[in-house]
Amino acid sequence: MGKEIERKFLVKGDAWRSLAKGKHYRQGYLNSAKERTVRIRTIDDKAFLTVKGPTVGVTRLEFEYPISFEDCTTMLDQLAEKPIIEKTRYKIPMGTHVWEIDEFFGVNAGLIVAEIELESEDTPFEKPEWIGEEVSGDPRYFNSNLVKHPFTTW
Repeated sequence: MGKEIERKFLVKGDAWRSLAKGKHYRQGYLNSAKERTVRIRTIDDKAFLTVKGPTVGVTRLEFEYPISFEDCTTMLDQLAEKPIIEKTRYKIPMGTHVWEIDEFFGVNAGLIVAEIELESEDTPFEKPEWIGEEVSGDPRYFNSNLVKHPFTTW
């Protein structure tokens, strides 16, 4: 069984930009109900289907599978809830963890969020100076909610 334990923070400043090269993501939701989300995404030239359960604290069930890039692109264009999430993801290793920074575009332009996946909810981790306010418990920052309520409309 897959589990995701993730904390999410706003990013401040630009000091992180020189630390990593980003990859282009396009993602959409076939189902964005809070009880279960079914996400499809492309990452550069690869594609994935992901099923996630509800978040309890900062933990939830997560199952991810590779799928055909062509199938994923068709589903994004023809079946996914709109708008599609467009973002660049940067990965920055720090100690034994990796920070993932998502810079959003389109209807979510201006939003930059950092996430860190942990082994347990109480795992200690280092916070770089560019990490701002924690938003792990704020559902507005869930990607599935950014489809329904884009950042530029807040």
